[in-house]
Amino acid sequence: MPPRRNRRRRPRGARRPGRFIFFLLVLALAVGAYELYHLHLTGTAAHRHRGAQPAEIANASPAPAPSGSQPTPESSNLPAPFPSRSPGPSKLAIIIDDCGYNVARCEQFFKLPIPLTFSILPMTPYARQIADDAVAADKSIILHLPMEPLVAGAHDDPGPGVITTSMSDAQVQSQVDEDLASLPPVPGANNHMGSKATADARVMRDVLEVFKRDHEFFIDSRTSPQSVGLRTARELGIPTAARDVFLDNQATVPYVESQLDVAQRTALAHGTAIAIGHPNDATAQALAALIPQMQAAGVTFVPAADLVK
Repeated sequence: MPPRRNRRRRPRGARRPGRFIFFLLVLALAVGAYELYHLHLTGTAAHRHRGAQPAEIANASPAPAPSGSQPTPESSNLPAPFPSRSPGPSKLAIIIDDCGYNVARCEQFFKLPIPLTFSILPMTPYARQIADDAVAADKSIILHLPMEPLVAGAHDDPGPGVITTSMSDAQVQSQVDEDLASLPPVPGANNHMGSKATADARVMRDVLEVFKRDHEFFIDSRTSPQSVGLRTARELGIPTAARDVFLDNQATVPYVESQLDVAQRTALAHGTAIAIGHPNDATAQALAALIPQMQAAGVTFVPAADLVK
């Protein structure tokens, strides 16, 4: 029987090298997996953060539009196309529509220390007086051109001097001439109501050819998503722009202040903005309260004529 070999016994407590190396490999893999997972989470969070700002701007939608001081079927929440942001101050033009029927309601805006633009309805009782008083107060004036709405009713009457789709080309242009003649000289106009007429390419071309002849601009109030006013003005080479925000679809101070905030953010984000309000107490009070704050935020108030191109 062969002699038995004596095996060397491992000292107690000694570890096998293979198991230790295996443990190190597992630990290294775990650390690497954690680092990859952490990088993935960081990148995802950063991506989400970068994407939040455009979403906030996109949610700042303009309010529906009134044709007068109260909501009407002419209302539209369609935002105007924004110009690209350019270096320089953020410019905001505020147009006060529907002037011509009440002197006192307009006078409270004359005292505000910013260059407002008053849009005056033709052939109204106090049109010329308000126009003269506005100019004396170093404010701007334009024609508020009455145009046919889609819905005809007691609260949807554009008033005297209205442009309708049933007019011939000659009648449209003659009426625009009469409307312009009822006011002191103005550099341009925006539409009053007009959800039907501004969507009619023939009528808008007739209207805008008069403005082109007289070297006047046109601002599309955008009371309808089907309006072709801005597009037609550009085709004819007329200086033009479009409304971005309606201020007082609800004639309360809190609502107007919230819309002024939208107008401010629009101007700061895109360089320019046009807001339209009406001669009522709430709009005047909200403006008076927020003008200093808006100027401190970087907004420069300008006449509407400064934003047409």
